[in-house]
Amino acid sequence: MKLVNTADLKSVSVRIAGSSPAASINKIDINNKLIISIYFAYFYALNFIYKMFILSIILKVLLIAVPLLLAVAWFTLLERKIMAGIHRRRGPNVVGAWGLLQPLADGLKLFLKETILPSSANTVIFALAPILTFTLAIVGWTVIPFGEGMVLSDINLGILYLFAISSLGVYGIIMSGWASNSKYAFLGGLRSAAQMVSYEVSIGFIIMTVLLCVGSSNLSEIVMAQKSVWFMIPLFPMFIMFFISALAETNRHPFDLPEAEAELVAGYNVEYSGMGFALFFLGEYANMILMSCVTVILFMGGWLPPFDILPLNLIPGPIWFALKTLIFVSLFVWARAAYPRYRYDQLMRLGWKIFLPISLGWVLLTAGILISFNWLPVASAI
Repeated sequence: MKLVNTADLKSVSVRIAGSSPAASINKIDINNKLIISIYFAYFYALNFIYKMFILSIILKVLLIAVPLLLAVAWFTLLERKIMAGIHRRRGPNVVGAWGLLQPLADGLKLFLKETILPSSANTVIFALAPILTFTLAIVGWTVIPFGEGMVLSDINLGILYLFAISSLGVYGIIMSGWASNSKYAFLGGLRSAAQMVSYEVSIGFIIMTVLLCVGSSNLSEIVMAQKSVWFMIPLFPMFIMFFISALAETNRHPFDLPEAEAELVAGYNVEYSGMGFALFFLGEYANMILMSCVTVILFMGGWLPPFDILPLNLIPGPIWFALKTLIFVSLFVWARAAYPRYRYDQLMRLGWKIFLPISLGWVLLTAGILISFNWLPVASAI
């Protein structure tokens, strides 16, 4: 058995004790610096990704909001031009070539007008009412698909989101009527509340009919379900009732009783001037375009062409969507120029005694047919 020299052990221990602390400290410093550099790089990368994400959302919102506001502005010119043609008169033709700059002149006039607050009004609610109305008219566009994949938020409950937003729109009108402390404005607000609630019931049953045929409340899936046939053909009575209910929901002729100038001076917005009136005006016209888009999505195939044949399917989907929406927007104007205003009892009778029973019966009929022939689609995301 070989003995180990104690001197060798001492020399080895001295070498280890002398070199180990410095080397370990250097290794720890290097590891700490590496960890800190990785942490900061990860932090800056996350910060950059977050900023780019926020920037992309802002750009998407601007890509929807700016064209929408421009469309609302020039829709007022289109309405005046169409009504002038129906009434056989010229319409706006002074500001700009063929009157094309008339919306800019109207907007500048409203912007420069003095905002008058009634002395007996509730100032806070009076100021919030037009802001709420305009905001609700804009946020509904977040789920509208303009083409395949061209949607800001493609949620599975898109149609229910739209229905909820349209239901909240009545609050801005009620707030304006109550806060004005005027009997005319208050009567206009009450009329609007009763009218919108009455026709939202039938709109809900009509939407249920479409959802039964699709099996999903995602707006993009509703469009893609109409590849073979548009729903306006098998559901033609519901299509007509939905458009008429959209007229009542947006307080347009012949159902503009909340703004009946012959009875209520100007309805719920009688005390507003300047930008307060402009926000109500923009909200009303944005809702008209929104309801036209919803009608196109539910019954006319959204961005799909009428026939999937070579000349037609070369046209981009957003162009088809815009052309179909323009048709319904023009029908809104045509109804204003062609029909007299309903009496209030006629309005309530049409909503509760005609549209409600027919829409409810059609839901039951559609469900019965789909179940009887085993055509009921699988509910993917209702």
